[in-house]
Amino acid sequence: MNHMPRLNRRAFVIGSAALGSGLALGLDIPFGPTVVRAADGSPEVNAWVVVRPDDTVVIRIARSEMGQGSLTGLAQLVAEELECDWSKVTTEYPTPGQSVARKRAWGDFSTGGSRGIRASNEYVRKGGATARLMLVQAAANEWKVPASECTSANSVITHTGTGRTTTYGKVAEAAAKLEPPADVKLKDPKDWKLAGKGVKRLDTVDKTTGRMMYGIDVKLPGMLNAAIKACPVFGGKLKSYDEAKIANMKGVKKVVKVGDYAVAVVADTWWHAKTALDALPIVWDEGENAKVSSASIAKWLEEGFDASQPAFVGNENGDVKAAFANAAKTVEAVYSYPYQNHATMEPLNATALYTEDRCEVWCGTQNGEAAFAATVEVAGLPSDKCDVYKQMLGGGFGRRGNTDYVRQAVAIAKQMPGTPIKLLWSREEDMQHGAYHPVTQCKMTGALDADNNLTALHMRISGQSILFSLRPAALVNGKDPATFAGLNATGEAAIGYSIPNLLIDHSMRNPHVPPGFWRGVNVNHNAIYLECFMDELAHSAGQDPLEFRRKLMSKHPKHLAVLNAVAERIGWGTPAPKGIYRGIAQHMGYGSYVAGAAEISVSNGNKIKVHRIVAATDPGYAVNPAQIERQIAGSFVYGLTGLFYGGCTVKDGYIEQTNFDTYNSMRISEMPKVESIIMPSGGFWGGVGEPTICVAGPAVLNAYFAATGKRIRSAPLRDQNITFA
Repeated sequence: MNHMPRLNRRAFVIGSAALGSGLALGLDIPFGPTVVRAADGSPEVNAWVVVRPDDTVVIRIARSEMGQGSLTGLAQLVAEELECDWSKVTTEYPTPGQSVARKRAWGDFSTGGSRGIRASNEYVRKGGATARLMLVQAAANEWKVPASECTSANSVITHTGTGRTTTYGKVAEAAAKLEPPADVKLKDPKDWKLAGKGVKRLDTVDKTTGRMMYGIDVKLPGMLNAAIKACPVFGGKLKSYDEAKIANMKGVKKVVKVGDYAVAVVADTWWHAKTALDALPIVWDEGENAKVSSASIAKWLEEGFDASQPAFVGNENGDVKAAFANAAKTVEAVYSYPYQNHATMEPLNATALYTEDRCEVWCGTQNGEAAFAATVEVAGLPSDKCDVYKQMLGGGFGRRGNTDYVRQAVAIAKQMPGTPIKLLWSREEDMQHGAYHPVTQCKMTGALDADNNLTALHMRISGQSILFSLRPAALVNGKDPATFAGLNATGEAAIGYSIPNLLIDHSMRNPHVPPGFWRGVNVNHNAIYLECFMDELAHSAGQDPLEFRRKLMSKHPKHLAVLNAVAERIGWGTPAPKGIYRGIAQHMGYGSYVAGAAEISVSNGNKIKVHRIVAATDPGYAVNPAQIERQIAGSFVYGLTGLFYGGCTVKDGYIEQTNFDTYNSMRISEMPKVESIIMPSGGFWGGVGEPTICVAGPAVLNAYFAATGKRIRSAPLRDQNITFA
């Protein structure tokens, strides 16, 4: 039996006390003390760092770890300011219930949009710096010397005048009784010793040895298992089911209705629950959405290109209409991008225990506070009677930012009070009830003058808005700002070109299939649209694709720097080896500037071998360069999988792809060599896990045109009988 530990305030201070007197240190948002008494009566003054008597340092991580490396990167930032012994660092998750009870002491729990490090770096660094100053002050007080005469390094405090030393663990108890300093100065990144280095990840050993605990591994005393089936058509309802048909099947404990759209079977094992659920006669009311298909969605989106259709303007300058009227030549193309599934290795799951006065949930989640809020709402209990214990995520990519599976688990557990219920979605349920990368099309028209200069560009995106579905309050006068990622005039996802006359707008059309934040989100298709069309314009102008771009980028030096870096590394100005063809692309997303260049060969016109991809990224600061390299390589797995294999189709209102036999992923043998150029220029914090995905597709598509003279304007390539060689 593996009873997952619960982290609560009382249990934590008792656990620390059992190891001897210790210090819990951290930070409120905004910065300031929260007086909480430890087991020995001394105050806990901070939430981020725990220092034990043996000098072990436990760093609290509020963001979720799902393979992207935030856990290690955030720990590096705290440890850098703390000046602790990295070899003795470990981590743990606080709970969102604790955080809410302590006035959100750990800040934002959300992990998405490549914000895990960039959006919390300042306050976690302050947590480490505050702890260090308090520990040094405690030692200085003991020695009766000014703190200014003391230094700290590697968890050791030294008095420079006498050479006396002590360790963090020895002064932790005294430090816990001090008031935190009001003003904390952070290190200049140029002085970093640990942050900025490619240290080994803190979670790798447990993952490779099988000790890591994921949500799917949770086991509680007396736990039962649940399998669930929702109406296969989004928006459909549960009409009826015949419980009597499975009542006597092995292990079945109960059949429960979940909302008005799903039914679950609870049994002693998950397999018994799933087997019974598959045998349960169910009648669905699929509704009008059962008439929808991929073809009908595509037709509806295409209608959004009509000039008479309303559209939200995302970026505009000059007079596009007049520029087209005076153009020597116009170029037009329509591109499209499909629904895509997150397809995480670990299917959605959550374990819930409900009683009349308490509800607890164990799950992997990208947003602990959202999961907590969902638990409170469905349980119908006060927030101080609920909590969520975050587990390691077996993949997220945006999908585990939703709370549907948490709500279902609590709803089922509520019908069986006092019994822990582990809900596990089948792979088929996971594939057919996702929140998919939004489906869009884009019509682009460019104007060239007599000297083949680009004078105007109109991009109209027709398709889904994620915010309309998931966060309508974030819409701005009905417009979804996220739709224009990488195409904005300014900001963290700005366009890298200066075009005299520009209009980028969005005809919002929302089919019934729910969209979601899929790793990289809107920059994935926007980069393909813009960067492939830039190649089309360059070809029409009779110019080299790199030089054509450079002429438009003089006012965008950071965009240009990453583009030049990949061009130089790939050898753009020199002849490629025989049979090898090159493509290039650049974009901006999540505060980072990225570019990619690909080398491919093509056999029989439809078999592509991607030999090499060079990627450059400027994320401002690089906390763990080794991890950034891994994220770049991993993002190309995602980007190339999406280009070649991704794509969910709709038939009779439901998603057709139900497992990995119909929704493929690229294999190791298909993976190109990836060369990463990390070029942090400082002064800003950009993301890492998502931005570089977007340049993989257009770089390869542009190389394919160079090889064959054929333009590919839709994904996935499998639908056009184009495969990996």
